[in-house]
Amino acid sequence: MDTNTDAVRAAAETAATAKHKILLVDDSSESLYALARILASTYEVRIATGGELALQLIARERPDLVLLDIVMPGMSGFDLLERLKGDEATREIPVVLVTSLEEDDKEERGLSLGAVDYIRKPFKAGIVRSRVSMQLKLKAEAEFLRERADHLALQAMQRNRELLEGRTVAIMTMVTLAEERDNETGAHMQRTQHYVRVLAEALRDHPRFRDYLTDAAIDILFKSAPLHDIGKVGISDSILLKPGRLTKPERKIMQDHPLIGFNAIKKAERKLGHTLDFLECAKEIIYSHHERWDGSGYPQGLTGDEIPIPARLMALADVYDALLCRRVYKGAMSHEEVTEIIAAASGSHFDPDVVTAFLEHEQEFRDIARRFPDWLPCCGDNQNG
Repeated sequence: MDTNTDAVRAAAETAATAKHKILLVDDSSESLYALARILASTYEVRIATGGELALQLIARERPDLVLLDIVMPGMSGFDLLERLKGDEATREIPVVLVTSLEEDDKEERGLSLGAVDYIRKPFKAGIVRSRVSMQLKLKAEAEFLRERADHLALQAMQRNRELLEGRTVAIMTMVTLAEERDNETGAHMQRTQHYVRVLAEALRDHPRFRDYLTDAAIDILFKSAPLHDIGKVGISDSILLKPGRLTKPERKIMQDHPLIGFNAIKKAERKLGHTLDFLECAKEIIYSHHERWDGSGYPQGLTGDEIPIPARLMALADVYDALLCRRVYKGAMSHEEVTEIIAAASGSHFDPDVVTAFLEHEQEFRDIARRFPDWLPCCGDNQNG
């Protein structure tokens, strides 16, 4: 037998034997007396001779079930029922209507307002006890299932948090590995991920980008951006750490790093047996951030919108930082010089809309460069540019 079903039934049985509180609401002392005689031996019975008094009693001590007469002077049973079902604090209290034989239409209306059942006058003790017991069992089952659902939701949240933390650790492990292999670039990875986020936030409402750039996508983009050069771990030190400009053959080997990084993740996914959604963005950045809008980039020669959005954002962020900083093979440029070069490359190297976003937020790029300076002698001129 299903253990979940057993647990629900056990909770219901416990509820049936517990000393529940029943509130009787009726303006007829005769009806109140009759119901109290039937129920008092099993339940704690409270009585209210009208709707207002019932609300006061419920506010002080919430009953487990309400037996409610429909026709009462002042606040009618319908009015009280609507008040109870309209209040989050009392909407889960089951309400059983008390009606007479000629009130069929009122029963239907009461059920539509949220009542769970009805008992007709004159009262038959067996029917009253049976209806009340059944509704208390149903209430106990519903409460048990709600508590179980809340518990499962908390467990799911915990597992999801652990999964997200695991993803972050995996990404940071790969980033650290890349930094260890190519530490000349200092805070380049940190700066570029902030550049990319600035561009993403600037473009999130743009018609060409808004379907992709959701809050979740921007978060993954920010975390994945530092992986753009992870493929450099597969480049030999003689090329990667060469103190000077690369020869044409060496440059060709260096241009293999997008494919090396992409294949490394694909290989890991094949061993795992399925793809990982959170790495889709990383793969796009790694493989395509050297593509150019006009098709002159590498490794695939993609053009225009064929280039994934994350790669288009990273392409500009990467070039901005590379031009801004000093390397052993080049001097640093000022922020103004780099901005002019990027503006001139709109429509050739870069997506024109990405360039527009950069130009509208170029001061934020300058601020990021100043906030995350390299720990090695790099970016020496950008502090004043």
